[in-house]
Amino acid sequence: MRKLVLASASTARLRILREAGADPEVIVSGVDESRIAAGSVAGLAGALAKEKAGAVAGGVADAIVIGCDSLLEVDGRAFGKPRSADEAAAWWTERRGVTGVLHTGHCVIDTASGRDALEVASTRIRFGEPSAEEIAAYVATGEPLHVAGAFTLEGRGAWFIDGIDGDPGTVMGLSLPLLRRMLATLGVPLTDIWPVGA
Repeated sequence: MRKLVLASASTARLRILREAGADPEVIVSGVDESRIAAGSVAGLAGALAKEKAGAVAGGVADAIVIGCDSLLEVDGRAFGKPRSADEAAAWWTERRGVTGVLHTGHCVIDTASGRDALEVASTRIRFGEPSAEEIAAYVATGEPLHVAGAFTLEGRGAWFIDGIDGDPGTVMGLSLPLLRRMLATLGVPLTDIWPVGA
């Protein structure tokens, strides 16, 4: 069984991997996201994922390193994690009834072979129309302060999402079907990180 490393502090990504039978070690990259730029929101999500995976891969031998980053795009603007409760509330107020796209960059590096794969998955999000009172109550829970775009699909934010078009894993931070295909392109069988019968 290969060592699996998640280059992310995201509890949602860790939960997704664990619930799917993997048991990754978590090593947070410490990348300064403010210095990364790209020509599109999707490109930025990919660049951030690659930077995070690369920062961690240099310090681990014979491991599969997964780096991810998510950004919400609305009208060409990128939304990461809100900087404050007021900002989260303002985002929710302006996006009521709007459709956006959640982009999640995935980078996988096999430190044994030096090979890597980079993909960005995108899912359309149809936001509902919560009242001002509902927005204030949601922000007060603290949940939207820790996630890209200030919403979750699986938590309290689910009350305010009318629907999605695409892979829900992308919205939660990590697409397992995409990850499986990326591992295959690197010649890494899924069973190397998720042993059958274990």
